Amino acid sequence: MREGAYTDIKSLIRLKHQGQGFSFLPRQPIHSLLAGQKASKLRGRGLNFEEIRHYLPGDDIRNIDWKVTARMRSPHTRDYTEERDRPTLFVVDQRVNMFFGSERAMKSVTAAEAAALRAWRVIGVGDRVGAIIFNDTEIEEIRPQRSNNNVMRILNVLVRQNNMLKANSPVKFQPDKLNEVLKRTCRLAKHDTLICVISDFEGANAETKQLMSRLARHNDVLVGLVFDPLEVELPDLGPLIVGDGELQIEVDSGDEKLRQRYAEVFSGRLAEIQDFLLQRQISLLPLNTSLPVGEQIRAKLGYRPKVAQR
Repeated sequence: MREGAYTDIKSLIRLKHQGQGFSFLPRQPIHSLLAGQKASKLRGRGLNFEEIRHYLPGDDIRNIDWKVTARMRSPHTRDYTEERDRPTLFVVDQRVNMFFGSERAMKSVTAAEAAALRAWRVIGVGDRVGAIIFNDTEIEEIRPQRSNNNVMRILNVLVRQNNMLKANSPVKFQPDKLNEVLKRTCRLAKHDTLICVISDFEGANAETKQLMSRLARHNDVLVGLVFDPLEVELPDLGPLIVGDGELQIEVDSGDEKLRQRYAEVFSGRLAEIQDFLLQRQISLLPLNTSLPVGEQIRAKLGYRPKVAQR
């Protein structure tokens, strides 16, 4: 089994030790992709109303209850506590289109690693975690629970579906499977859930946008867009024979205009996805198959290594 082509349970368990240095909570460092007025944000856990009490110095003035204050003739404030936990649901793509990679790992492996790393982080802070993992022929649903056993269930399904992928597989790519899974996600996550969709979004269409908008209406949504460097830029390797398992075509990768058009297709697709997600307050985390997943997540979700003092 070639390293990077498939994942295994031991590799995903080892990621538990990397599930630190980033957060899904709303207060983010300024460099985080979840920070800033123009970037989409995660709402984090909700707030539960506890009581109305006398205002104390240092209380947030935005929580002052002005009607009670006027009636009692002294400042009163509403007291809130943060919800104990918030369920997180991972939607992970393991279709045949994800069985592609030119450097460190396949897109399918990168997606599995990203889901495992985040799942360990979620369970580590005491939240519930679940998943919907799918390929071209099946969908496996694991409802959110607050337990390491549930994380292990998720990892085992990830490994099983990941190891089913083959270059000569008779299974055909099912573009409609993505929307089928998103519909199921809408039924399972009705509100106040953090939904992490990890896919290359191959086969996405207008219905996909409608379903993502529906999910984001009452939930927080984070998209892990998996891509390979070979999809971004076509290297100059001279004449190449390219195939999809059925059809083949010969192209001259040395043609500068061809390489330019190739790059424009990916950059245009990425820009379209970014614009759509930003309009709906959905956060986008690009995941490059050539780089370690843990480094990418920590870099984008708030981690900064400590600088040694001189």
